[in-house]
Amino acid sequence: MKYIIGTKVGMMQVFDVNGKQLAATVVSCEPNVVLEIKKNKNIKVGYLDVEKKQRKTKAYNGIFTKVNAQPKEFIREFKGTEGYKVGDLISVDTFSKGQYVDVQGITKGHGFTGAIKRWNFKIGPLAHGAGYPHRYQGSVAFGRGGSQAQRVPKGKKMSGHYGHELVTIQNLVVLDVIKNRNLILLLGAIPGPTGSVVTIKTSVKYPTKKTEYQIITKEIKEEILKENENLEDKEALHKANEEAEAKAAAEAKAAEEAKKAEAAAKQKEKEAAEKAAKAANPAEGAKK
Repeated sequence: MKYIIGTKVGMMQVFDVNGKQLAATVVSCEPNVVLEIKKNKNIKVGYLDVEKKQRKTKAYNGIFTKVNAQPKEFIREFKGTEGYKVGDLISVDTFSKGQYVDVQGITKGHGFTGAIKRWNFKIGPLAHGAGYPHRYQGSVAFGRGGSQAQRVPKGKKMSGHYGHELVTIQNLVVLDVIKNRNLILLLGAIPGPTGSVVTIKTSVKYPTKKTEYQIITKEIKEEILKENENLEDKEALHKANEEAEAKAAAEAKAAEEAKKAEAAAKQKEKEAAEKAAKAANPAEGAKK
C-alpha cells in the first residue's frame, strides 16, 4: 500500500489524443518526510513546512529535530507500508500513470442547514397562505404506545450540521504525474474545497489495475502542430503541382491550336495560288 499527502489545487479540463474532454483534479504533493517507523510497521509522515516554527510547541518541534527535518504542518500515520526508513522522502513518482487510487479528504462545510437541503426532502405546497411551511421537515416523533414511544428515534433525518465530513472517493485514475512540479492529475472530482489537504493511497479494490489515458501534453501538442504544418506544406505543394500541370496543359493546347491555324493558313494560301494560276491560263484549264 502506497500513500502520499497533498493539497487540492483545483479542477481543469484536459483532452486525450482522440479529442475526448476529461475532467481532471490537480493535487500538489510536496515530498512527504518519514518521521517514525512504529513497532507495528506503521509509518508516521509529515507534510508541508511550517511557516513560523515559533508557533509550535517544543515537544512538537522535537519530533522533527530527531530526523533533522523542517517542522511540518500535518502529521499522519499510515499502515501496511514497507521498505521505508526514517528520513526518507515520499514523492509523486510513488504513483504511476494509469494507476487506480483512493482519495480521502474533508468535504465542503455547509454549516447548519434545513432538512430539505441536507437530505433532499420534498418541499411542501407553496400556496394557501400558510406562511413558510414549504421548508418545514414535518413530524419527527413515533406514534403512541408500546415500542412506538413518544420520542424522536436515533438517526432521524433532521436539520443539522451539513458537510465537513471525512469521505473517501474510490477508484480514481491517475491521468498524469508531473514530477518536476510535484503535481498529480486525477480523473474526476475529489472531496474538499480548493486548498484542502487530501490523502492519496493505492486503490483497495484495484491495486494492480491500470487504465492509461494519452492526454495531450505540450510535447504531443507540438508534434500535432508540426504534423499539421507538414500537412499544409504538402497541400500547398500539391496545389502548386496542379496549377503547374494546368498551365502546361493550357500552353500545349494553345501551341496545338496555333499549329492548326498555321496549317489552315498555308492551305488557304495554296488554294488561292492554284486559283490564281487557273485564272491566268484559261486554255490549260480547258485542256485539262
